[in-house]
Amino acid sequence: MFKPENKVFEERREIFLNKLNGKAAIIPGARLVKHHADCEYPFRQDSNFWYLTGFDEPDAIALFLSHKPKGERFIMFVAPKDVISEVWHGFRWGLEGAEKEFNADKAHSINELKDLLPSYINGSDELVFSIGKHPSVEKIILEIFSQQLENRSRLGIGGNSIKSPEIFLNEMRLIKSEFEIKRMREAIQISAEAHELVRESISSKKNERQIQGLLEGFFLEKGARGPAYNSIVASGDNACILHYTSNNSPLKKEDLLLVDAGCSLIDYYNGDITRTIPIGGKFSNEQKVIYEIVLSAQKNAIKSAVKGSNSSLVHNVALTILIEGLKEIGLLSGSTEEIIENQSYKHLYMHRTGHWLGLDVHDVGAYRMGDYEVPLQNGMILTVEPGIYISDRIPVPEGQPPIDEKWKGIGIRIEDDVLVKDENPEVLSIAALKEISDLEF
Repeated sequence: MFKPENKVFEERREIFLNKLNGKAAIIPGARLVKHHADCEYPFRQDSNFWYLTGFDEPDAIALFLSHKPKGERFIMFVAPKDVISEVWHGFRWGLEGAEKEFNADKAHSINELKDLLPSYINGSDELVFSIGKHPSVEKIILEIFSQQLENRSRLGIGGNSIKSPEIFLNEMRLIKSEFEIKRMREAIQISAEAHELVRESISSKKNERQIQGLLEGFFLEKGARGPAYNSIVASGDNACILHYTSNNSPLKKEDLLLVDAGCSLIDYYNGDITRTIPIGGKFSNEQKVIYEIVLSAQKNAIKSAVKGSNSSLVHNVALTILIEGLKEIGLLSGSTEEIIENQSYKHLYMHRTGHWLGLDVHDVGAYRMGDYEVPLQNGMILTVEPGIYISDRIPVPEGQPPIDEKWKGIGIRIEDDVLVKDENPEVLSIAALKEISDLEF
């Protein structure tokens, strides 16, 4: 079984406890999710729980008690050791393991939560818990909180509100530590190598599913947990379906293949890369024109992902270049400003240019705070992924030119993972080639 470095999690817990400032936080882990009958999906730990504990078992809950003295602040409720259960489902750390191996100040059986939780959170001025996400635990917590409110009305002490842990944890997780950047480099490098394997093997493949198998087999071979999300392997017109995951169409040499795939490491750090390549080794004239527009938009957007910039600026850089390029070839018309204001480009480009990346593929963290854009800071990692998708799925907006048949069925996206730095953002996925000269054969 995998056991991460304790020091990393201890440092995070200390920062989190300081932010709590008298509050008691209850952070549940994930539960097993039924796939069908009596079979479950592979377990995936809750990201916030993992971030603070490194504990990778279902049905666990962590308490962070900033109102208690040191040595009584990190409490875990976990599944106890059970020989029969372990024969069927595998190893458990148990109570002793939670204390000795994961440095909990005290561990209890998960079955004792309802009885012991009141005494642990008693004396805190607020509770920290995600309402609406953990229904089985929430019922217990709301009952206890209701009793606290009643006590407060009589005695003048006790918790008087519930706050979301995301208020504290999203900010922490948005800026990656050196440890996290190192892990993400590994996840992204494996992902990039998988894309290169696809590029080098494309001429021998006949179906999208073969590409999916090649990618995901490579992830496992390299020691990753598996794909970070459902791999998108979309040939021809399928590439105009943004979240296409059927991955079972034949590959045609005149088409392009869009592959959006990344691996997830054993400790849940992710890669997320998209490449679009000519299946037959050569772009057609129309495919090449669209590819060049998208590549130019992406390169310029990446250059803008520097400290002090923001995600909207990165998006707008890409969007402007996409629109200007589409105007030049007659797929859009009018002033760029009006096209952006009226969103009359959205039948060809309907998504944002990127997202945060980390323990979650679409990682936590605000892009805006009310009227203000969140400035990019060193240590943030975001994707930059402009695209153009030409089909009849979305009607052409009034005033925009009809789409000539020669363009239809072209779907192109190019996505890289970018580490924000002062003036020179670092493309972590650089090992996955994207120049036309590298993609053609």
